[in-house]
Amino acid sequence: MKLALGTVQFGLPYGISNQSGQVSQEEVKAILSEARLNYIDTLDTAITYGESETCLGEVGIDGFNVITKLPAFPENIQSINSWVNEQIKTSLKRLNTSKLYAILLHRPDQLLTSKGDILWQSLEKLKKDGVVNKIGVSISDPSELGNLTKSFSIDLVQTPFNLVDQRLVLSGWLEKLYASGVEVHTRSAFLQGLLLMPITAIPKKFKYWSPLLNTWHDWLLDNDISAAEACIGFIQAHSQIDKMVVGVQSKQQLKQLIQAEKNQANQVWPDINCSDKDLINPANWNIL
Repeated sequence: MKLALGTVQFGLPYGISNQSGQVSQEEVKAILSEARLNYIDTLDTAITYGESETCLGEVGIDGFNVITKLPAFPENIQSINSWVNEQIKTSLKRLNTSKLYAILLHRPDQLLTSKGDILWQSLEKLKKDGVVNKIGVSISDPSELGNLTKSFSIDLVQTPFNLVDQRLVLSGWLEKLYASGVEVHTRSAFLQGLLLMPITAIPKKFKYWSPLLNTWHDWLLDNDISAAEACIGFIQAHSQIDKMVVGVQSKQQLKQLIQAEKNQANQVWPDINCSDKDLINPANWNIL
């Protein structure tokens, strides 16, 4: 199954459409149980996701490939290697595991600084020692990959990709990564939930993009398809993508997404691609 489970909601109240806050540990148990039953084998977390790692460790992650992410290292750091080892040691303890599937850098731009080579060497040492299978980067824009791939042998890339943000494909980077044997995980399939919201519930600050959002909702109505089915189907149509990271707030939501992945048919997708970073990058939404 291409679905992978994002776990930021297990540690923080996250997402523009999130009405229920942080997911309870009891609900996390139910979500992971449902994931196992449906052969979802990958969990995506991060050190900066609040209590997410601790929650996963307490609930139990047996049977899952776990990916976590390193935060930015402090500016005044004395030893990159010691810092990396301590971060991962603590992360493993919280997760109650001895091994990870992958470690990604949340701030890959730091690889291009004077301490970048040491940072990467520290990750390679963890891979050599068997602590992790793959090392890679979590990016916000595929344009970041040009300089990164010139200098570092990246195993895994996580990047945003959805019907509104198609930079991964239009830039040619999806084909390049696939041809190089790099594992590709995409996130933000629903644009942090914006594409799942009823048109009447979309906040007024998105009014500027009303024509695009109206086109989206008109297309859903005309094609008698749910927003989740369409968003997931668009990702599935790209066979070069290995995993699609999605976040849920309940077992019921996960069941709906699993069903949406199964209910796929060939579609001619609506033209709602947008290059405006104020829309496609949710980090900019708080200034709208």
